[in-house]
Amino acid sequence: MGLFTKDIKDMDDLFVHQLKDIYYAENRIVATLPKMIEKATTPGLKQGFMTHLTETKNQIQRLDQVFDLHGVSPESVKCPAIDGIIKEADEVAAEIDDKKVLDAALIAAAQAVEHYEITRYGTLIAWAKELGADECVDLLEQTLEEERATDQKLTMLAESQVNSAAA
Repeated sequence: MGLFTKDIKDMDDLFVHQLKDIYYAENRIVATLPKMIEKATTPGLKQGFMTHLTETKNQIQRLDQVFDLHGVSPESVKCPAIDGIIKEADEVAAEIDDKKVLDAALIAAAQAVEHYEITRYGTLIAWAKELGADECVDLLEQTLEEERATDQKLTMLAESQVNSAAA
């Protein structure tokens, strides 16, 4: 089911499609974060990625609950956007030898992922409200707040240490 196909007939179908999209994205992030942890050299960055890996696993469990509350089996639809963000991050990281510059690039890549997730969760929350799925809204809002907090932590780490070390 693609975003602009006849499989999406109403707001509920659109909500479920977007839910499957973010489910795919979160699972891809869980698969990618261990590589980022391995590449990171700044202790705060490495720890931040480890913390976010645990959070992301919990976010997937929340998505499982949202699927259940909505009466749909958890499943994914391929998300070219997250695949592209991750591919670009891998390509850039492969070109950087200086570990301090690599840490700055890892933060930039992580923030691109966070910003994607923030947009998706914001949209899902708005649609869940329209559908009257209040229990889903609560779960999705928890995750949105975690994503925003991670983005803020990455910004603080970049601005307080990593960017100046890379420069």
